[in-house]
Amino acid sequence: MAAIMPNFGLRQLPLLNKFRSTLPTSPAPSLYLYRSSSSMSLPVAVSSNVSSSSNEDSEEPKLNTGTLSITIEEPDNRNKNKKAKPFFPKRGETLELVCESLAFKGKGLCKVEETGYIVMCDRALPGERFVGRVTRKKNNYAEVTKVKTLSPHTDMVEAPCEYALHCGGCRTQNLLYEAQVRAKEEQVRDLVVHVGKFSYKDPDFNNMMKPIVPCDMQFHYRNKMEFSFGPKRWLPKEQLLERSEDANVYALGLHAPGFFDKVLNVDKCFLQSEPANKVLAAVQDCWRNHELGLSPYDCHSHDGFMKHLMIRSGRDVDTKLPQLMVNFVTSSYKPELLKPLVDKLSVFPEVVSIMNNVNTAVGNTSVGEQEYTLYGKATITEMLRGLSFEISANSFFQTNAHQAEILYKLVEDCAGLKGDGSEIVLDLFCGTGTIGLTLAKKVKHVYGYEVVAEAVSDARRNAKLNGLHNATFIQGDLNKVSESFGNDFPKPDIVISDPNRPGMHNNLIKFLLKLKAPKIVYVSCNPATCARDLDYLCHGSVEQKLNGCYTLKSIQPVDMFPHTPHIECVCLLELR
Repeated sequence: MAAIMPNFGLRQLPLLNKFRSTLPTSPAPSLYLYRSSSSMSLPVAVSSNVSSSSNEDSEEPKLNTGTLSITIEEPDNRNKNKKAKPFFPKRGETLELVCESLAFKGKGLCKVEETGYIVMCDRALPGERFVGRVTRKKNNYAEVTKVKTLSPHTDMVEAPCEYALHCGGCRTQNLLYEAQVRAKEEQVRDLVVHVGKFSYKDPDFNNMMKPIVPCDMQFHYRNKMEFSFGPKRWLPKEQLLERSEDANVYALGLHAPGFFDKVLNVDKCFLQSEPANKVLAAVQDCWRNHELGLSPYDCHSHDGFMKHLMIRSGRDVDTKLPQLMVNFVTSSYKPELLKPLVDKLSVFPEVVSIMNNVNTAVGNTSVGEQEYTLYGKATITEMLRGLSFEISANSFFQTNAHQAEILYKLVEDCAGLKGDGSEIVLDLFCGTGTIGLTLAKKVKHVYGYEVVAEAVSDARRNAKLNGLHNATFIQGDLNKVSESFGNDFPKPDIVISDPNRPGMHNNLIKFLLKLKAPKIVYVSCNPATCARDLDYLCHGSVEQKLNGCYTLKSIQPVDMFPHTPHIECVCLLELR
């Protein structure tokens, strides 16, 4: 999932179709639908064109829609004085809405009562009745901002984190966890049907669609957190008057949702471990001291020194005790300025590495052009499926190692290895080699492909660290597979594909359909693009000139990140 791959336009927004079927059909006066090139409402068709950008990493579906309008007619005057009524609310209009379910990116899906027009609202939860103001109109739906809650959502619980209502990290902390996983499972099911074109009526559908695997560790599960420095604190509107003096204080925390330049100050995060929170508290305690001369980076003026604080967690291979890496991302290399922080943090027994990534670019990326070790070693370790992995400051590694154990066990189960060391595995989007290496002891050879050079280096080092000599890792852009791709390895018995959110490029799908490996295990972090790719692999596409040749045997949702909208899926496809 480390590779940056291009986005694909979804051919439809599935949850809209689900609710479109519930629109009123024949109230009095009668409603008649007709196409209109000048009005905009529900989608008629959505483009499936493939993006050509190699750097695009957007989750937003690209919609190319026709439109529908409503004509209201009295029964005895149907053929005269037809007048189109807009099928969408106006921008700035306030509406009373009820959230019906969670949809794309965890937004609440609602319907305008009079027309059934679809409205999305951030932080609206199922069953909640609220007043929303229309802020944006898309081709086939509108977005609203919640103004006031009239009655709370069902399955409400009290969020333990004081920042939960305003931070972009945990959107659903105040929703009962069992309700969260039910909503995620339903979302995957709907996508498989509406985007993947698999039918509920298929007698094998219920056997194919597995119940979601919940996460038994619902807090403190992330082994990597990145906090940003800012010249001013972002405050919610309701706190501006009572805490106006705090607005001009330096900030260290997480970006306010939707803003790259506004930082919500965070003193403790319920997603990271307690040792990591102690490190965060220690930095918060002293970095604003004017005597230290540390200034936060301003993304508008491009002045300032401190950009990001990254904290990574791991475990010692021998003692199993926690390890921490602290990485300061700065705009220049001035180790003397960081020395007081290094001295303060190095006394923590868990801190075994303090790094400095220097990033002189004006963007917000935390990956530095140069990297320096300020204390200890340059890596920490983590264990997964009986193997040890070295993790550097910029390595990709599963951010929930606890649930990754379960995820990778599901991958191995789907692969159905013979265990006699005779099989070839092709590991696409292999990252640091975690999946392929966990299978290596049971197969003949693993061939891994990954676009990020540092990740390939980590994969090779991890293979050597674990004494695995039957794994070959190659740097290659799977967005640009050529006719010669496949000449460097024998035909695989099993293909593992673990793309990032935009899914697999059309060229790679064509290669897989031509390769005809007996099994494909598709690991996805975006069920929407996963469903689209499953459709291509199983049903093909006349438009994309694809001949599907696989049968979807199972799709297993996994909740890797509680209190967030993210869903992981493990899918097994077998050659027909």
